[in-house]
Formats: sequence, C-alpha cells, structure tokens
Amino acid sequence: MGGAVSAGEDNDELIDNLKEAHYIRSDLVEKAFRAIDRADYYLEEYRDSAYKDLAWRHGNLHLSAPCIYSEVMEALDLQPGLSFLNLGSGTGYLSSMVGLILGPFGVNHGVELHEDVVEYAYQKLDYFIKTSDSFDKFEFCEPTFVVGNCLEIPPECRQYDRVYCGAGVQKEYENYMRNLLKVGGILVLPLEEKLTKITRTGQSSWETKKIIAVTFAPLVQPKQNVNGRPISVPLPIFEVRTLQDLARIAIRHTLRQPIAMGEGRTKRRVSFPGARAMHRYGPRFERRRFCRRFYRQCVNSVVLHDSMIPTAIDDCQYPGGVEEEEEEVEEEEERGCRRVREDLPEEDEEGTGNEEEKSKSECIRSEPPVNILRERILRLPLPEPLKMYLLYYREK
Repeated sequence: MGGAVSAGEDNDELIDNLKEAHYIRSDLVEKAFRAIDRADYYLEEYRDSAYKDLAWRHGNLHLSAPCIYSEVMEALDLQPGLSFLNLGSGTGYLSSMVGLILGPFGVNHGVELHEDVVEYAYQKLDYFIKTSDSFDKFEFCEPTFVVGNCLEIPPECRQYDRVYCGAGVQKEYENYMRNLLKVGGILVLPLEEKLTKITRTGQSSWETKKIIAVTFAPLVQPKQNVNGRPISVPLPIFEVRTLQDLARIAIRHTLRQPIAMGEGRTKRRVSFPGARAMHRYGPRFERRRFCRRFYRQCVNSVVLHDSMIPTAIDDCQYPGGVEEEEEEVEEEEERGCRRVREDLPEEDEEGTGNEEEKSKSECIRSEPPVNILRERILRLPLPEPLKMYLLYYREK
C-alpha cells in the first residue's frame, strides 16, 4: 500500500506532500507527524526509503505507508487524556505519535506478536526520549508494549477510548474488536479490504464508515496449548503516577508555558485594561518586580517540595494580575530578532547582495532553535541529579 503522494527529501517535505493531498487535515496530526522523523524507525541501511509513501518490511519489522498512518490518525480523533490500544504495535512509530497528543495523563498501550519487534520498539522509544527536541516541546504519554497475539486478550479486560488494529481483521473477529471499546470510543481497522472507522454510540449500537481501500496481511490465528485452551495475553496495567513523577510533569509544564507563546497560542491577558501600554518603569514597576520574585519562589517551592505538586502550581497566582514573565519572554524574543537583523547584510540598490553575504545570512537563518526548556531547567538552583531527572536523563 502507498504511493499516493510524491516522495520527500526529508520528513517535513513528506508531511507537506501529505497535507497537499489532504491526507493530513488537522493541525494536531500535522504537529505529531513533524515531531517524529519517520526515518528514525528504519534500519540504518534502509533510511533512504523512509520518505517515500510506501510500506516497509524487513523480517518481522513493518511500517505502513505514510498515507495510511495519516488516515488512521485523522480517523481516531485523538484528544489529550484518552486511552489508546494499538493492536500490532510494530516498531512503535504510530504509538509514539499518538503519545504526543494524549499527553502525560493518557494511556498508551500496544500488543505485538513478535518479541524481537517489541525490543526494537523500546530501543526506538528510548532513542526518541533521549535525543529528540520534540520530546521537550510536547507533554508525552510514553507507550507500553506487551508480547502476544491480540486475539488472545481476555474478554474481561479493561476497555479503551481509541483502538487501532494494524492487520487485516477477518469478519468473524469484528465483534471481538468492537468489545474492546468504551461507549463513545472509536475503532479503526482494516476490514474486508477497507480501512474502516467504527464508533460505539451505545452499549449495543454502532456507526460504521468506510475510509479508503487498503491491503493488509491478515491477523495471525491464535494458537492453543496442550489443554486445548487459548493462551491469555494480559494487557499492561493502568498505573497511577507517583508524586515524584507528577512533580516532574508539573515543573516541566510550568517552565514550558512561555516557550509555546511564539508558536501561535493566544497570550494570556492581564486583569486590568491598558496594563501592557504602561511604561516598564511606570508607577507599577515595583509590583511587577514583586510578581517576578513570587513566580520564582513558586517554581522553587514546587521543585523542593514535590509532595505539594498537585496543588502548588494552581496556587501560584500572580498578585495584582500582571504576568510579567510573558513580557520578559517577548522582550527576549525581540532582542534576539534585533540581533539577527543587525547581523544580516544590507542589500544593494538593485536588491541583491554578493554571494558571500547571502551565504552568511542563510547560515544565520538555518541555525537550529535553542531548546529553551532544557536551558531553563539547567539554570534552576538544584543539585545536578535533580536537574537530570527533570530532563529525563536526556542527552544534549
């Protein structure tokens, strides 16, 4: 399957092609696709084929075509905090993209038939967490994988908000798949050579929609043991996060907030009219300086007293309603832009500079963005082991 769009030179160009062909239609799905490089889930010797709209298989490893994953992600209608079950989770590529949308309080489980593929998926997951800047831009729901046949899941297992099956489902197993869904949940699966979306609208009512024609290898039939009974595959446990983990999530969330304002999010307004029009050194300057100190004390309090995390962030309200931290970030961005403009060469009367100046300006524009969340964590007045814990022991 695949070949619906042109190949790209890199991951971003592939996503551009998928958008142009209307396979990717929502901003949320687009951001998830751009955040994870498809080539990272290929074996090194096959990376050159990663940006083609084609499926890839090597031994037990398999990736569906990008156009198929696009349709799956759009059909699942993912939202933060939902539970997701990936049947035939493979390399973990799809599960990792889903985890970027579910956020830290979602559930992200996968069942894979082959043990060597699960090991490969965990290697790729570890590589993503340790090396990708995207991990610091999103709040991530880390996937958990188990080895087993997805047709051997016990009927009393917990149900999920979203379920995807990455193998062709025989008609006799359709009801089995439906029963994995909560009411209001969505199931996406290849059924009778059509990618199909099934929505559970009630305890015994369903809505079915055919999306596109697909060709998938069929599900492997379950094996029976010597007693004639099928083997039961236990799904991962729904674990409750520890206070230490909640503290890390809350601190990273707090430090990340000003970073996202440059990415199209609406800036929060102050609580009185005309506040931003006031001069920085006007009559309220002392109050603003106090707000900054209060904010820093809140962050430090959160770091040092992790048991207070569930309420500490919400309790750190700014006296007087002025959020001076936003103004500082805006000024930092403006100063950064001013420095770049000063470094860029001036064009001559005909509007073109010499080749050397053009090359220099292109280098300046192509510099990779700074990981501000990492820099903020490293500046915290904490012992190094705590900083590394906040960074998930990520490499630079």
